[in-house]
Amino acid sequence: MPPHPLTLITGSTQGIGRAVAEILARKHAHHVLLGVRNVQVGEAIASELRQDGHKASVVELDLTSAQSIEKAITTIDRHYGYLDVLVNNAGISSDHDESLNKWDIYTSTFTTNVIGTGVLTEGLVPLLRKAKCSPPRVVFVSSIMGSLQTSLDKTTAWYSIDYKVYDASKAAVNMLAINFSRVLDDVGGKVNAVCPGYINTRLTSFDERGESPEVGATRIVQLATAGEDGQTGTFTNRQGVLPW
Repeated sequence: MPPHPLTLITGSTQGIGRAVAEILARKHAHHVLLGVRNVQVGEAIASELRQDGHKASVVELDLTSAQSIEKAITTIDRHYGYLDVLVNNAGISSDHDESLNKWDIYTSTFTTNVIGTGVLTEGLVPLLRKAKCSPPRVVFVSSIMGSLQTSLDKTTAWYSIDYKVYDASKAAVNMLAINFSRVLDDVGGKVNAVCPGYINTRLTSFDERGESPEVGATRIVQLATAGEDGQTGTFTNRQGVLPW
């Protein structure tokens, strides 16, 4: 029997990340590694999944800490020696955080969304190259707000809303997806960026107009479970291809 695909999901104690972890474990028999800052909360989620007969473990991970990222990579390497799927879900939006000055808004957003995510992915490439349930897959959770082409469209609902820092960070995430698709192309890697849509999570202040985290997880799960004929180097949502 082939092993359960080993899948790390960052930011998986709530919202889209938790929904992705739950769906991959319950419906696709993945062994999910919950990449979390709060180990106690993560372990409660993992324990519930295990009690229901699924495979779940916790990896302590703080994307704002180089030491935490290095420790998480070492932990996965020591315990498993490979990784099949990476879902880069963790992200923040600080544009309108009045407790932060402009410097801190930029640095906090880019540290989590881009720098931490990029460093983690870079460090996990050797383990992804050893994927046992080929092909190795990486999903970057992005946003249509990071689309350079769409940002110039004055007819969009968010054109006049000032989220320049978040937007710029997601444009950078898209570039990470493009580059890592190149990096893993020689082993058939499937690396893609996804816009989950407007979802009712903490990122949107739990706006009731947003769709459920399970809906937001749909396209992410599709790409995390892609086979040898799956797409790579794409930017999509549930409806189809998005402009870079």
